[in-house]
This record gives sequence, structure tokens and C-alpha cells, in this order.
Amino acid sequence: MRNELCKRFGIEFPLYAFTHCRDVVVEVSKAGGLGVLGAVGFSVEQLEIELKWIDEHIGDKPYGVDIVLPNKVGGDAGEMDLGKLRTQLEDMIPDGVRTFVSDILEAEGVPDLPEGEDMGSGLMGWNAATAVPQVEEILRHPNVVMVANALGTPPPNLVSQIQEAGVAVGALCGTPAQASRHKAAGLDFVIAQGYEGGGHTGDIGSMVLWPQVIDEVAPLPVLAAGGIGNGRQMAAALAMGAAGAWTGSLWLAVEEAAGPPAEIKSYLDATSKDTVRSRSYTGKPCRMLRNEWTEAWERPDTPDTLGMPLQMMAVREAMVRSGRYPDKAQSVAFNPVGQIVGEMNKVRRSSEVVLSMVEECIDALQAANNLLGQD
Repeated sequence: MRNELCKRFGIEFPLYAFTHCRDVVVEVSKAGGLGVLGAVGFSVEQLEIELKWIDEHIGDKPYGVDIVLPNKVGGDAGEMDLGKLRTQLEDMIPDGVRTFVSDILEAEGVPDLPEGEDMGSGLMGWNAATAVPQVEEILRHPNVVMVANALGTPPPNLVSQIQEAGVAVGALCGTPAQASRHKAAGLDFVIAQGYEGGGHTGDIGSMVLWPQVIDEVAPLPVLAAGGIGNGRQMAAALAMGAAGAWTGSLWLAVEEAAGPPAEIKSYLDATSKDTVRSRSYTGKPCRMLRNEWTEAWERPDTPDTLGMPLQMMAVREAMVRSGRYPDKAQSVAFNPVGQIVGEMNKVRRSSEVVLSMVEECIDALQAANNLLGQD
């Protein structure tokens, strides 16, 4: 199953696993796929710790990192005042939004944080002040073979910096037009994510989007994302001409997943009808489990959601409190997941998931090929 992109990355199977859990990254790469660490929520210090741990446990296997590289990067990262930026953005958040967030948490019985506990900024990696140092840290780790940009086309200077280090750079897209901009920017690959996918996702279904993007950017490799949770779906993507399957949701409930038991149970109990696209946590349409939080933001008397990164900063209290008290906060928790959640019915080891998907994919492709030989 090794194609040209697999050979470039040094992997056995065209299966890519986006995950926020370093243990899953290691196990997927060891099993022959490519583990990709979702690092947009990490500070540079946290990122260094995570990547060092992966380096120590992954052996000679490759892996990737997914962050947000803002398209517009002005000035030198060393000249950027992150504290000043945070203050400016905080001042832009209406008091009514903060009050609404606190009222939801109180209504759902989510305990307060201990007095004096720092909630952080919620600024994450949506700006150059954090993204540029993240890139510099990533490039210090020789086993990293690719960097993926979660939102938009990366700026030219960061594309050049990554590629000059011998690392491939790609980006997600939800339309052929976005994919075309990625190609024009000189990226090495594109990830086409359909409507079914978890997290930030567009309006076009995967079966429609994938072939459109593949045709739009050919011969640039395209990884298919959105709605891939088994080998048959992986086979469908490859049959359309994708260079691989980009997966995310199914790794949320594997044995090595770092999520608390209450969160993992919510995934195991959910059906494919239990997700919704909502702007309520990040400011952009993001598919997650429907709960009291998402319902509250859809009411007519609800404040308007803010743009990115203001919305995530405004709801930081909810993210921190639900993270600290997961057993008491599932009604308001941010649980991004795709529609394949309906297939996530049991906990399995990451390596088992990789091998079972590959075997099922091969069986499906062989079955389809056999049809061509029938009279």
C-alpha cells in the first residue's frame, strides 16, 4: 500500500492519525501509519516537552505535527508582545458574553475553580506570536517529517522555513478554491476535509469534496479527511485518487487516549446523529457532541458568538472548569468529534485500529477489483 507520499514520509500505510495524545502518535507510527500531534493548544514550553517525549519513545519512526500558522504574520516573533496582544483582545470581549458563560456553568452545576487558579488566556496558537516559536521548536526534532496547518494557507516565510529544513508542509481545506490557494502557495500536500469531520469543517460532504479537490490540485497529493472511521471508507478515499486517509475522531476512544473516562464514555454512547456544528467554543463552525452547552448558544436570546480567537478566549472559563471536573461537566464539555462517532463503540489499542483498518481496506479494494473480472 505504499505510494509516493508514504515513501517520502517513510511509512508503511497511507493512514494518518491526528491526535492530541502523544501516546497515540507513537503507537500509530510504530504500527506503520503516521501519528500527527495536534499541538495548537500547546505553549512552546509544552510543545517542547511533548515532542521530546515522543522522540524518546518512537524510536526511528517518523511523525507529524499539526498547528495553526496564521496567514498574515507581521514583524519578527521576538518583537511581538504576547501580553499586550492578550490585553487588547480581552478588552474586545463584551461583558455580556462572559456573564452568559458563567450563567451556563452555574445552571449545569459545574464547580468553581480553586481560588487563585490561573485559567490561561485561551489565545492558543491563532497568532504569529505563538505560531512562529512553535515552528522553530518543531524543526528541532529530526523525526518530524511533516507540518500540517489546521486553518488556511500558511504565510510564505513559514512555508519556506519548514521546507528548507527538509520537512513537508500541508494544510486543510473545505473547498476546491481553498485547495487551489494551498497549491499556489507551494505546499507539499493538501488535506481535504468534508462536512462529516470532527472539529473545524466546511459545508461540502466528503464524497463530493474529495474528487473535486483531487482534480483541482493534481498532481499535488491530497489526503482525504472527514468521515473515515473504517477500512471501507479508507478504500473509498484511495479509489477516488487520494494519497491517504487523514483520520482524527476514532483516536479519541482508543486505549492510549488521554481523555478522562467521562469524555470517552460520551463518545462510546453517542450515535452519528449526536453531533452538531457550532461556533460556541472557537468562533468557527466546529463539529462536536451536542449537549446543553451547544443548545444554550442556539437559543434566540443568546449573545452572538465572536470571531476567532475572541470566542475561545471568552469561553476559556468553561474549558478549564470542564477539564478540571469532567465527571460533572459533560453537559457543557467541548467534545469535538465527527459523525463516525456512531462507530466508536468499544475501546481498542491504537495498533489494532491501524492494522484492522488496513486489512479491511485491502479486502474492500480487492472485492471491488474482482467485480471488474466478472462477465
